[in-house]
Amino acid sequence: MRAAVHTNFGPPDVVQVVEKPVPPVRPGDVLIKVHATTVTSAECAMRRGEPLWGRVILGLRRPRTRLRTLGLEVSGTVDEVGADVTEFSPGDEVFGFTGFSVGAHADYVRLPATASLSLKPSSLTFVEAAAAVDGATTALFFLRDKAKVRPGQHVLINGASGSIGTYAVQLAKHFGATVTAVCGPSNVDLVRSLGADHVIDYTCGDFTSGVGRYDVVFDTVTKSSFRAARRSLRPGGKYLPTTGLVNNLWALWTLLRGGKRVLVGMSVNKRAALPFISALLESGELRVIVDRTYPLAEIVAAHRHVDAGHKRGNVVVTV
Repeated sequence: MRAAVHTNFGPPDVVQVVEKPVPPVRPGDVLIKVHATTVTSAECAMRRGEPLWGRVILGLRRPRTRLRTLGLEVSGTVDEVGADVTEFSPGDEVFGFTGFSVGAHADYVRLPATASLSLKPSSLTFVEAAAAVDGATTALFFLRDKAKVRPGQHVLINGASGSIGTYAVQLAKHFGATVTAVCGPSNVDLVRSLGADHVIDYTCGDFTSGVGRYDVVFDTVTKSSFRAARRSLRPGGKYLPTTGLVNNLWALWTLLRGGKRVLVGMSVNKRAALPFISALLESGELRVIVDRTYPLAEIVAAHRHVDAGHKRGNVVVTV
């Protein structure tokens, strides 16, 4: 089978499409024939070996063997199931998240049947389904599970035109919030079409300049800081960054001190969230935004586009 691998950390050109054996199916496993996957900002950081402290997991000087084929989101068809697997059958159309197993940038990926995997929404194409996993479930995790957004609250989404951000705008509206979206000038119409009540063009305004406006600030791209954003929070407001080691320290400090809070976490196990997201997708309450698609043979170009930092929604790789 074909697989996109990187044996060194570095720019997009370190990724090469090579031939590898199809992974053997073990008891409890599902072998998926990949139809579509994505290239995300998280995977580009992994390819670069960033942040440096992350190399404890990724590999100190070069990627660990099991992490050389990236790919976190997947949609495809179940090709084979191992012994004792009852949840899925060959021919099932599925979508899901590979997590620490990665490996979806290939013709086939093997996952445990207990992984973050679900039947694909029937109304979605494979391209749309691949782009409807990580961003949507991450936004759900932070807004519903961490911040517990409820009707009447004012929520600001920083990075509203990205993969997480486009879903965050829609989910915050679904939960009854008034939504302010922060994005670049070329994406103002997009985030408005997703339901944003107010839009801040970051080239013209700074959301941190306001005082006491928001119950929740969700920074999907971690381009702000709690130190800067806290003045824009109402009393008891919550600041949600998706990454950043220093934010873990802020989270502990604000937990002990009380008042305005920094809430951190990692949405790794997405199995329980996928049916919720699937229902919203099927009903049309949640839209999938696909910026560009690339064939697997052109995955380096996909990495370059994501590295440029201006993608709208999701970048999909068809396999």
